[in-house]
Amino acid sequence: MAYVRWSRYLLPTWKEEPAEAEIPSHRLMLRAGLIRKVASGVYEFLPFGYRALKKVERIVREEMDAIGALEMKLPVLQPEELWRRTGRWEDFGPEMFKLTDRKGQGFALGPTHEEIITELAAREISSWRDMPLVLYQIGEKYRDEIRPRFGVMRAREFLMKDAYSFHVTWTSLEETYRDMYIAYSRIFTRCGLVFKAVEAPTGVMGGNISHEFMAIADTGEDEIALCASCGYAANRLVAHTEPPSPPPGEERPMELVATPNVRTVEELVSFLGVNPAQIVKTFLYVGREGAMAVLVRGDQELEETKLFQAKGDPTLRRVDDPEEAERLSGAPFGFLGPIGLSVPIWADEAVRDLPTAVVGANKSGYHYIGAKAGRDFRVDRYLDLHQARDGDPCGHCGTPLRIRKGIEVGQIFQLGTKYSEALGATFLDRDGEEKPIIMGCYGIGVSRILGAVIEQHHDEEGIIWPLEIAPFQVLIAVLRPDIGAQMELAERLAMTLDQQGLEVLLDDRDRSPGEKFHDAKLIGIPVLLVIGPKALKRGVVDAERRRDGAKTTFAAAEEAVVRGVREFLRSELI
Repeated sequence: MAYVRWSRYLLPTWKEEPAEAEIPSHRLMLRAGLIRKVASGVYEFLPFGYRALKKVERIVREEMDAIGALEMKLPVLQPEELWRRTGRWEDFGPEMFKLTDRKGQGFALGPTHEEIITELAAREISSWRDMPLVLYQIGEKYRDEIRPRFGVMRAREFLMKDAYSFHVTWTSLEETYRDMYIAYSRIFTRCGLVFKAVEAPTGVMGGNISHEFMAIADTGEDEIALCASCGYAANRLVAHTEPPSPPPGEERPMELVATPNVRTVEELVSFLGVNPAQIVKTFLYVGREGAMAVLVRGDQELEETKLFQAKGDPTLRRVDDPEEAERLSGAPFGFLGPIGLSVPIWADEAVRDLPTAVVGANKSGYHYIGAKAGRDFRVDRYLDLHQARDGDPCGHCGTPLRIRKGIEVGQIFQLGTKYSEALGATFLDRDGEEKPIIMGCYGIGVSRILGAVIEQHHDEEGIIWPLEIAPFQVLIAVLRPDIGAQMELAERLAMTLDQQGLEVLLDDRDRSPGEKFHDAKLIGIPVLLVIGPKALKRGVVDAERRRDGAKTTFAAAEEAVVRGVREFLRSELI
């Protein structure tokens, strides 16, 4: 007997709203008995939740296998030495769990596996004949999140699929990248997600090209910029917009003016009577190559991710300490400006076109007015450094962008040779010349998908499972399990449905009908069959579809119920 009896199943539901849950998916995963909290950011999956998780895992595995990726298993414990060789032992930051064994050797609990898979490639790949090769695994990852929240969305232990590809040429990498892009789209579609693939920052992973797959949700922590005209889509952190038009004004000679105790943009606007767009803010940063200054207009915000990605220095940090800032620039906070600075200066594109600007004079209590980039101060590099805002013109077609929220469920990267060069992963080409292996990597948050699905598929009463990842397809609720004829009919139907390949949960608990109907809505199984007095007196079974609340009746005969349930389930796919 493969169908499951609720009375013998660990599926504890809660009527109360959990105080710790901030978003619907976290609340419903606790209330519907999918997960339980062990510690901050650490959850155990109960049988009902684990069934759904395994179905997501199966979809991921099927689509990876379909494009020729080979499954394997890599260790969670990773030697410190490998991470030091790539420079990421420090660069990855405090999110990495680090530990020392009894012999004093350092290890990390794998937050990702680029180092260890590249070291494997360095040992096992020697010739161009060995590639292209795509390896993947589905396993636990560990990251010491500064603020674990939202249940499985931002956990410290989570299930992830990570894949890595190895290539002779960039063309080969681009082909696999495209295959992965398509496979990811199939995976998220099969899971029932409404999603968007967007340009993304590469971050500490490295590489030049990356795309994130975002499940659209108002509760998402990420923001994405979308263009309805040309289809451009990007994470807001790297979204490119057209430089804003310069404010009205004419060039004028630069003039030093006293601005006692006037430091902020708002104070300058009030004191000088200028447009905030005419003010240039100056920030100091320090990295491996020393200090640098960054300029943006006063009416815009600096998007640090764009700066970090362009600079390619993971150690780069903003100087927030007034004493350190004055030591580097000779100017106090609030009066820092680009004129006379000896450090490299980068600026947002909008600064170049300002006809007249207000800048700090690098002297306490003074600013310059009428300053002009290129005439009064140098800029070593102009690039898009401002944060994209809702309504900003698309950098590709000029149509106003719209900012939406999303949940990142996957990301793919073209890594290039970052890791292969650091770890000596080389091959001999057709001419016998030794070259570094070209790599790609591809991640999916398997456990996070469950949270994203529930964010998109729920109502006030509970979860509404998409069919392909529903823990069960059919719930049979017996209103009076103490009446033998009701139980006998329910068991017969459950057995028949199971034999036809449908997964059935039989609610045989000694609970009131109202409680059973409440729990049926909460756990969200696609089709509910009700076995009560009507089934015995009139020979019909009531059926309800969770997705849209559609109701009907089937003849209580096994064939009629199977046929009716299949028809109900087919409509789930429309």
